[in-house]
Amino acid sequence: MAEKYRVRFAPSPTGSLHIGGAHTALFNWLLARRSGGSFILRIEDTDRERSTKEYEDSILDGLRWMGLDWDEGPDKGGDYGPYRQSERMDLYKKYEEKLLDEGKAYRKDDATFFKIVPGKHVSFHDEVYGDIDVESEKVSVNQDNTVKDIVIMRRDGMPTYNYAVVIDDYFMGINMVIRGEDHVINTPKQLLIYDALGFERPHFAHLPMILGKDKKKLSKRQGATSVFEYNDMGYMPDGVFNFLALLGWSPRNGEEIFTREEAVELFDIKNVTRKAAVFDMDKLNHINQEQMKRMSPEKLLCVIRPFWEDMGLPTDKFSDEYLAGALQTLGGRGQTTIQVAEYSDYFLDFSKVTERYDGSNAKEEIRPKLRKIYAELLDDWGDGTFEHLHESAEKIFAENDSTMKESATPMRWALTGRKVSPGVFEVAARLGKEETARRLRYFGLL
Repeated sequence: MAEKYRVRFAPSPTGSLHIGGAHTALFNWLLARRSGGSFILRIEDTDRERSTKEYEDSILDGLRWMGLDWDEGPDKGGDYGPYRQSERMDLYKKYEEKLLDEGKAYRKDDATFFKIVPGKHVSFHDEVYGDIDVESEKVSVNQDNTVKDIVIMRRDGMPTYNYAVVIDDYFMGINMVIRGEDHVINTPKQLLIYDALGFERPHFAHLPMILGKDKKKLSKRQGATSVFEYNDMGYMPDGVFNFLALLGWSPRNGEEIFTREEAVELFDIKNVTRKAAVFDMDKLNHINQEQMKRMSPEKLLCVIRPFWEDMGLPTDKFSDEYLAGALQTLGGRGQTTIQVAEYSDYFLDFSKVTERYDGSNAKEEIRPKLRKIYAELLDDWGDGTFEHLHESAEKIFAENDSTMKESATPMRWALTGRKVSPGVFEVAARLGKEETARRLRYFGLL
């Protein structure tokens, strides 16, 4: 990729970072990193009533959670600042006066309007949607289809979006504008202003809409929510990153599970599809699970520990080696961090087992046989590895005319309190001989 792109993500601090914004930011970040360019964060805070510092901080925190680092921004500075629109008023006023002086704009009712001259063609190439051509008299129209001049400065003295974005993108050196498909209708308006000011135009790429599984606009129930809520729901930043990258784009190698570095290496804006992307929670769950499987047990432990602690599990009673080993034994079960924490609770606290299992499904008539089998298994504990316990169990079960189903199932329930778990001898090996015996004894099976 020969050209180094300067791209920007320009949120309004009127709410937290939601999935749509995170998706736009991610594609800008990918192109910047792929081309060796720069990712700029600009805060569009001209809505005085709704913009707050708290929301700005929340957006920055959301980007950090996603792992989308920026090269210039309100907290970092840079050669093209300030990076908040409220601090760039001199520029907006300067070029408002220029347009007024040249007769390209006029004032009316304390607002300033940009004149649309009919009879021109506004043409541009979109990296996703191809060549677009609009007649100037159709760029902005009233309800009766007459030309509607564009407001560039409101009565309160603040610039409008379509004006400020032109000034900011030009003076920040933005040479590629990546934003949602809903902004396609704004682009011709902005190009008229670019041309009137004699500014060089940037390239444009508009991303496909994100729809719910019902093919309608994404609702909060379907996923249009703050990125922080995904953390609370048990999703990994890498899982959300991977999933969002696939909404409207796919790597040329066809792989769906990838690291950030792999995504950067493979990203090409020309491969972004025009077709609306569907937000599928089942796919997010799958990708999140696969990302967790790729993590080392030690790294996964860092992620899961807070969830165990929120559940009141005594993490401080165990070594990191034991806890990481427990997650390794879990074997990739669980699609979210919450599920992983819940599915592994029996490794940390036997009371979680007794809360959900009372031992009643082990029939009285078979208990003497089970007690004999389990006693023999404990006597032949050996080195306590899964391999040894499994081999010993098969031998003992056969000698006692028992099956794996008959003897291993009650043992699984006693150790985990669950019908489904990793292999029961893997669990026993991780718990150790003493704890395994304690749990069997509690349920009268030893």
